[in-house]
Amino acid sequence: MKRAVYSLICVLCFSVAKAEQDRKLNIIFFLVDDLGQRDVGVYGSKFYETPAIDQLAQEGVLFNNAYSTCHVCSPSRASILTGKYPARINLTEWLGGRPERSFEKLHSAEKLRSLPDSEITLAENLKKYGYVTANYGKAHLSKDPKTYGFDEAITGWVRSYFPPFSSQYAKTLPAKEGDYYTDRLTDAAIDFIERNKDKPFFVHLEHFAVHDPIQGRKDLVKKYKKKLASMPKQEGPDYILEPNPDGPVLSKEELKAIEKDQSLKLAQEKRVWWVKQKQDNVEFAGMVEATDESLGRIRAKLKELKLEDNTIVIFTADNGGMSASNQYLESNKSRKALDRRFASSNLPLRGAKGWNYEGGIRVPLIVHWPGVTKSNTTSNTIVTGTDFYPTLLEMLNLPAMPQQHLDGKSFVPALKGKVRKRGPIFWHFPHYSNHGYQSPNGAIRWGQYKLIEYYENGTVQLFDLKKDIGEKVDLSKTKPKITQRLLKMFHDWRKEVDAQMPPLKTAQSKQKARPNVSKNLPKEVAKFAPGWNVRNWGGPGMKPGLRAKWKDKENVLLTHPLSREIPCILSRKFKVPTGIKTRLEFTVNNHPKGNWILFARIAGKEMINESIEDSKWQDFRIDLTKHAGKEITIELENRASGWVFEAAYWSRIEFISH
Repeated sequence: MKRAVYSLICVLCFSVAKAEQDRKLNIIFFLVDDLGQRDVGVYGSKFYETPAIDQLAQEGVLFNNAYSTCHVCSPSRASILTGKYPARINLTEWLGGRPERSFEKLHSAEKLRSLPDSEITLAENLKKYGYVTANYGKAHLSKDPKTYGFDEAITGWVRSYFPPFSSQYAKTLPAKEGDYYTDRLTDAAIDFIERNKDKPFFVHLEHFAVHDPIQGRKDLVKKYKKKLASMPKQEGPDYILEPNPDGPVLSKEELKAIEKDQSLKLAQEKRVWWVKQKQDNVEFAGMVEATDESLGRIRAKLKELKLEDNTIVIFTADNGGMSASNQYLESNKSRKALDRRFASSNLPLRGAKGWNYEGGIRVPLIVHWPGVTKSNTTSNTIVTGTDFYPTLLEMLNLPAMPQQHLDGKSFVPALKGKVRKRGPIFWHFPHYSNHGYQSPNGAIRWGQYKLIEYYENGTVQLFDLKKDIGEKVDLSKTKPKITQRLLKMFHDWRKEVDAQMPPLKTAQSKQKARPNVSKNLPKEVAKFAPGWNVRNWGGPGMKPGLRAKWKDKENVLLTHPLSREIPCILSRKFKVPTGIKTRLEFTVNNHPKGNWILFARIAGKEMINESIEDSKWQDFRIDLTKHAGKEITIELENRASGWVFEAAYWSRIEFISH
């Protein structure tokens, strides 16, 4: 009898052990937006505190040479999910994109504006093998993540880290006063884990942090204000001017003159930009630590649910840190205003988000694979965003899909402590950068060498990253053989993936480009509001014009400013009738991802100057009765408040008399 009981216990123990062994590993893919490699304590930050991330590194593998496939978000995110370079799928710029400027020599290359339907994403693939999948945060691929493999999705643009976050989160991530977006997104991820603890899961947590608006959690900002006040003053300049390598060479005297002038117009003409040199932004510090807390909370939940030994955790970022703002540094701006524009410093890495220098593309990467990775290890192997797809399939013992993850190379050997040689990796950005106005360019890294080629004037730079991680010494002239070899490899790769190139502007192409903004906009404005005219419109990415339906309104007009400085203006002359009361009424809204300024002028006098920030329809009225019997000029301006999605949506413009 005892032997029978003992045998039964052995069978049960074996069955439980076998079930545990057969259970598929879970995945937490923790992706942070705009987090520079040097913004993490374990990577060298002395100001930001990241204990949870540092702990993950102590338990897993830290990679010194990890890269995003692009220096801006959407292409990088697409590579993670597809295993392909942005150039191969022609999704080469952040979706929405940066409008062209008249002073630029090249047009932006042709590109896709959403993730191609033909791609079988990592999430779709995992679903075939029984995984439940969730995508939380900044997906930014112009599609609902549920259409490309995710069972659940809470995504959208963040207008504020404090309630309301944006209209896109009104129902999916309700918040009350005192809530903080990063915390609430973490709540959602933890809720998903709890609900699916008995199934294999893939949580793609794409934190919007630490992307702007740069708003730290209030308690943490208070902490870092005290910390900064107690620290000795950091030596060196707060900012430096970084010229465009593909532009004219500027003398020291010219750079000093620009430092004094600091005008946006001069910066654009001379092709120089400011780059932050110190990690001392208390708002940004609060964002970093809140994101670190998010990782800590998720790992604590895994431990509580006894899932920590069955869950792969990957921590990385979509591109380098925003040390170069997408707005110019002006001398009359306060420290508080500057901290809203410039997030951090990437030193000793050169450049920033939007640049193909190391500061724009080198990212933190830490992987914990329970039972496999050795604690507190470091790898110098080169990893890029295309490599996650095949690596995860191999980690999960699932079949590879070489035709899908065409550009990915598994780094499982490195996770197991073995030698792995990656081969060359590539970048291709055939557009002008939104951060620093860099020329369109591409790059190749092969071993210790990295070459950057600029497409406007054909400038080439070569750096030895083993000796010169700050990319200060250009070796293109002193090492011509290496330069030519890498240049040929880069050109051959561009042909292989059919990379689209930015065409040269001509007088004819400039005229042709203008209609892309909407050749028929004046007619559409006249149709929408008879008697009204439009001038100074722009924003090709937004495609100004009539929309049959937008939100809950039909027949909606979209306008967009020509530039940051030049507003789009709707105008008309109107003779105000006598003997009755007359008013002008109109209803406006904005794009969920941006603000704009409504400016109204009646007979030369300012009547309205208001920032349109809430994504809801707002009614405006202007009494015209005092102008009875006179013909007046009315101007309604769509002004830029920054230069991101400055679209104005108009559902009506009409005169009411009674």
